Amino acid sequence: MSAITGVILAGGQSRRMGGEDKGLLQFHGQPLYQHVLQRLKPQVDHLLISANRNLSQYQLSGVAVIGDTLPDFPGPLAGMLSALRATETDWAAFCACDTPFIPEDYVARLWQHKAQAPAVWVRSSQRDHPALALVHRRLADALEAYLQRGERRLMHFLQQEGGYAVDFTDDELAFSNINTPDDLARLGDRS
Repeated sequence: MSAITGVILAGGQSRRMGGEDKGLLQFHGQPLYQHVLQRLKPQVDHLLISANRNLSQYQLSGVAVIGDTLPDFPGPLAGMLSALRATETDWAAFCACDTPFIPEDYVARLWQHKAQAPAVWVRSSQRDHPALALVHRRLADALEAYLQRGERRLMHFLQQEGGYAVDFTDDELAFSNINTPDDLARLGDRS
């Protein structure tokens, strides 16, 4: 495997969570993003956190924190663009801050199935998860142009650039994400 930078996407507005910073919500005694960090760290060579508020709290992790280069919270693609511009590795493995159960072989499985594609993402039995993706940094220019046209559809962009989904249907809980207070309570009880 080539060197890979792991990127935790924590830059959203968290509308369904009442505007609270999802990554900093307490889950089993620590901020939600810390669960993702602990699972992702052993799988990658470098780490970044993409965040747009509460930067000092994310910096307490000791991981470099970057913000969107585009204004007005344009979505996960903006965080991906900032990370692809900031990383020194050819590949970045993205993970949303609200997926605390990602598999311990998440990055390796994406790598094994990417073939020559510049991007691959997770498909669980219930849906695609394009924010859980392995992306080559050569897509940064195309991504910037896509965002400048006003586009925001993440999976559409990845498909347009020759990416595809990788089957992870064997472990649905691993890709459960926490979007609402009910999700936080439900998944807190199950883990």
